[in-house]
Amino acid sequence: MAKNGSRRVSTEINASSMADIAFLLLIFFLVTTTIDVDKGILVKLPPWSEEEPETQKLNSRNVFSVLVNAQNQLLVRGELTNIADLRERAKEFIVNPTRREDLSEKPTKAIISLKNDRGTNYKTYLEVYNELYGAYNELWDEESMRTYNVHYSEELPLHMRKAIKSKIPMVLSEAEPTAFGEEK
Repeated sequence: MAKNGSRRVSTEINASSMADIAFLLLIFFLVTTTIDVDKGILVKLPPWSEEEPETQKLNSRNVFSVLVNAQNQLLVRGELTNIADLRERAKEFIVNPTRREDLSEKPTKAIISLKNDRGTNYKTYLEVYNELYGAYNELWDEESMRTYNVHYSEELPLHMRKAIKSKIPMVLSEAEPTAFGEEK
């Protein structure tokens, strides 16, 4: 016969282990996810010093001045220039193949001075920096081919890379940016 009491069915879900599962999933995704890190521009800065740096008199012939204003215009050695022409002009200045009197005496004395305005677009700044760095990379590659008959790369032995960089050292001086719109 039938009992008067009916059997109750539980409508609850046992969630006691849900926190553990969520925690394990969180750990799994944290461990397996890769995060892209911006590398930026690798520049070796001089060591900090409390002393005033000694001033040196430079021959203006050996300085390749590059100015970028707030309107992202490029002034190279007093002439308005396109970014597309910057690499070739820098290479010609550094090497001075025709021994012109207005270009550097030799690659070891060439100094590139980069100055920008605080209003300069960051994209323009990077394009200018990349062109100047690219000029040195091309010169190092040409010297490597001339000397060792091998392209300049990270696979080139360290002593060979140092020998090339001693012939054509990269001297890129960045001046303090001027205030927004101020051009000196």
